[in-house]
Amino acid sequence: MNDKRLQAHGAILLANVIFGLGVPITKMLLTDWVSPMTYMAVRCLGAAVVFWIISCFMKQEKVERHDLMVILVGGLMGVVVSQTLTAWALDYTSPVYFSLIATLTPVAVMLMAALFIGERITGMKFLGVLLGIGGAILMVIMGQTSGSGSNDLLGIILAILSVLTWAVYMIITRKVAQKYTPVTQMKYVFLISAVVTVPLAWPELSQQPLFSAETFGWDGALEMAFIVLLATVLGYFLIPFAMKSLSATTVSIYTNLQPMVASFVAIMIGQDRLTWDKPVAAILVLLSAYIVTVVTAKNENATEA
Repeated sequence: MNDKRLQAHGAILLANVIFGLGVPITKMLLTDWVSPMTYMAVRCLGAAVVFWIISCFMKQEKVERHDLMVILVGGLMGVVVSQTLTAWALDYTSPVYFSLIATLTPVAVMLMAALFIGERITGMKFLGVLLGIGGAILMVIMGQTSGSGSNDLLGIILAILSVLTWAVYMIITRKVAQKYTPVTQMKYVFLISAVVTVPLAWPELSQQPLFSAETFGWDGALEMAFIVLLATVLGYFLIPFAMKSLSATTVSIYTNLQPMVASFVAIMIGQDRLTWDKPVAAILVLLSAYIVTVVTAKNENATEA
């Protein structure tokens, strides 16, 4: 494995650890400090400002009009739609259930690839889909009876929609990610995201505890700083960097780290509790992801190596 591919694997590994930590931190923000839409607006605006500042110190890239449209549409799908659904999902369900759904990203990528680019679904991939669906159904059933969220069924549905739109983002931006630097891509992604989310959140901004003089707290500010600077700027910088050298399927494999990190932290800080269904669901969705990405992608992995 050459240095570029090794760096790409390291980048996507770090990104998913950060995203895993971001799940319980986002839950804390939504519980104590901001609404889902305000959370998205601050996240997008903060990331847009940082990426545009960074771009001022880098060589300017000329982006072709068609590629710019792909980047903007990708931003709407991968940030505005997917991450807003994520915020709403975490407002209703637990970090553990959400992160387990996120593990189905490889399955979602495969399904979206079959839909958009005609990738063939083999028998083993179909088995992987069934296992993933089984894990999701188990979470839905148990969430209705013993879940710790305010509405686990709605949260899980929103999480599934978030994963599907994220898969679309990964597929449609794959070729563009190989042509331009991460900063060039992300400054436009978060610009369009901020343009959409800030006007929607503006009317409720002053009502949020994080932005009120009476209720402001530095712990909330630090949590938001983590989301903007690490879970957004650094994380979204690392993804296109990795996709320059790795396939979307390979990148999606690393998503399996997110539930491990998120579940451990959430249970340790009391956001969730460990019940029998969570390990069983984890086995089903992780096995689903394994079948879809590893067993059926041996030829692809051999080519990459």
